[in-house]
Amino acid sequence: MTNDVAIITGAGSGIGRAIALRLASGGCQVVVADRDPNGGRETVGLVDQAGANAVSFEVDVASNESVSSFYAWYLDRFETPSILVNCAGWDRTMPFLETTPDFWAEVVGINYLGTVAMCHAFLREMVDHQVHGHVVNIGSDAGRVGSTGETVYAGAKGAVISFTKSLAREMARHGINVNCVCPGPTDTPLFHEQPERIKEALVRAVPLRRLASPEDVASAVSFLVSDQASYITGQVLSVSGGLTMAG
Repeated sequence: MTNDVAIITGAGSGIGRAIALRLASGGCQVVVADRDPNGGRETVGLVDQAGANAVSFEVDVASNESVSSFYAWYLDRFETPSILVNCAGWDRTMPFLETTPDFWAEVVGINYLGTVAMCHAFLREMVDHQVHGHVVNIGSDAGRVGSTGETVYAGAKGAVISFTKSLAREMARHGINVNCVCPGPTDTPLFHEQPERIKEALVRAVPLRRLASPEDVASAVSFLVSDQASYITGQVLSVSGGLTMAG
């Protein structure tokens, strides 16, 4: 991964931040794309402290205009990326019948259409410059097996999984690998918004008897963007401690 440029959305906190730190430690120039500018700057600071290189840009992946602005900014400063990690995500747990059309639009825009927009922008650049790169889309095991209280989110992440598989077929002839990592319950701010009884029940249900750490997910991403995964594409890898064992 040395000297590769890696774009990571949602890298201002949690899993995205862990991915940024892991790829930067492997020698990548990291571009942090997050709609929280403060979080993005904090991630850059942590990368700098580790002796690696990163820059940040404020991007709302649910806005095509914002993605277009980021794309133009990027092309003025960097060579074609070889790694794209779509990690931007958002949800709020509630019964489906209490959700609203505005909520649906935000969940789908961030969790699914944002991934589509980023891939559409930067994969064209990879193809035109014949860069044999890697895309990793962060899904969720909610998209594989469902999750009570996260029905719209699960639908959006299910779309990410299907999108990944179809995109992998189209990109294979260009030498671009496209895979999906699906975290299970992970120690992130979103998880800690859950009621205590639900958090405890989820931990008990995990065969390995602990939550995933953001670093666990980062390890999976790091593998999938490495040369060791050069013959792996269109795959979905759960990082769930065995909570889900979908084929």
